[in-house]
Amino acid sequence: MRKWILAAAMITAVPVAAVAADADAGKTVFNKCKACHQVDKNAVGPHLGSLIGRKAGSLEDYKYSDALKNSGITWDDASLDKWLQGPAKDVPGTKMIFAGIKDEGDRANLIEYLKTLK
Repeated sequence: MRKWILAAAMITAVPVAAVAADADAGKTVFNKCKACHQVDKNAVGPHLGSLIGRKAGSLEDYKYSDALKNSGITWDDASLDKWLQGPAKDVPGTKMIFAGIKDEGDRANLIEYLKTLK
C-alpha cells in the first residue's frame, strides 16, 4: 500500500517542464494576454519580450506594484506556471487583475511561447 501511495505522489508531482509544450499553441493562448501585454513595448502591462530569466518588477520604464517588485521572483517555467494560475494568489497586492489560466496544457504552451520572445 505504501509503495502505491508513494508512486501516486510521484506522478502528481511531475514538474511543468515534463508536460509536452507547443509554442505555436501557446501563441494562440497569448491572445488572452494581448489586452494588456505586448511583446516589444509596454502597454497596460509591461512588455513580455525576453521575460524568461528576468527578475519580476525590474523593467525601469514600467511602474510595477511594490508587491511584485519585492516578490523575489525570477521568471522561469515554474514561477510562470504558478503566476499564471492566479497572479493575485501568487503575489497578493499585484496590479495584475487576471483570474488565471486553469488548463495546465494551456499554461505550458503559453510558457513555451513566451520563451521564444526576444
